[in-house]
Amino acid sequence: MTEVVEVPLPTVQEKIKIGNPNDVKAAEGSFQMEKIAFGYDALAPDISALTLESHYGKNYLSFTNNLNKAVLGTKFENLTIEELLKTLDINDALIRNNAGGYYNHSLYFKTISPKAGGEAIDTLASSINKDFGSFSNFKTLFKETAVKQFGSGWVWLVVDKTGVLQITTTQNQDNPLMTYAPVVGFHGTPILGIDLWEHAYFLDHQYKKKNYIDAFFNVVNWQKVNENYTATFKK
Repeated sequence: MTEVVEVPLPTVQEKIKIGNPNDVKAAEGSFQMEKIAFGYDALAPDISALTLESHYGKNYLSFTNNLNKAVLGTKFENLTIEELLKTLDINDALIRNNAGGYYNHSLYFKTISPKAGGEAIDTLASSINKDFGSFSNFKTLFKETAVKQFGSGWVWLVVDKTGVLQITTTQNQDNPLMTYAPVVGFHGTPILGIDLWEHAYFLDHQYKKKNYIDAFFNVVNWQKVNENYTATFKK
């Protein structure tokens, strides 16, 4: 005999509740999250509310909390994140991965915003024209580098030790401030970075990473990137 089991069809579509970024707060510790001044739905359709909530309220929060636990009672506890990254032992996977994840996401969320996009401005625009020939050349090269990046990692616009703008890539949660971490390109100070881990785009674009890279340029806050750039002059 064959048993027949009837499974009722859903009658009401489940509605996904999206939270508020203001409610996200890391546990007490040396490092705190970069606050975003907009709601999770503010970057749609370029970055969906669900992706942004997961990326900010879960991934970034996790890196922050894990880093604070890892440095508690160590020599890193009272350092800035930049000082920590330049002096860490890259064989210490716990601190390396979480310090990198914390810094990388802090920069990422600092440099995206609604009603952004367009082109670089002010001093940064002049330097991009000098070092890449034009903003269009820079944008094309950055996008091509991001598309070709294999696996999880980041693509960066950095200021190298001579003050020249360069495009650089790193794997996993490494970044160009880590003195001994492998970098394809140049070590230096990142002023813009794109997260190429799947958590940054898969819910929106699945395997079409190029669509995410194109969408990213619609939300880059060039005023903030310019501020990051001019801040390197004082170091």
